Amino acid sequence: MNNNPQPITESEWKELVAVPAIREAWGLDDDADPQEFASIVYGAKFHFVSGGPGYVGDLFIIQGDAIAETKPMVLRRDQLGRLVVS
Repeated sequence: MNNNPQPITESEWKELVAVPAIREAWGLDDDADPQEFASIVYGAKFHFVSGGPGYVGDLFIIQGDAIAETKPMVLRRDQLGRLVVS
């Protein structure tokens, strides 16, 4: 099991900027550039494996540049493979 952070791929950044909660939190337009967004936030992906019954799969953590004011946004995949805020 690899618990280390993994890089987020270009296609995953595209998925992330399409999530309504992310668009709202960062004020992104419909034509937001995923690579531009990636350049202004901290992001990591984990291959999450639960120690008990529960979620197994991609886990994303996105953080802006203001730690004191905001909590990181945590996303996982739902049963259909879509990214949802946890």
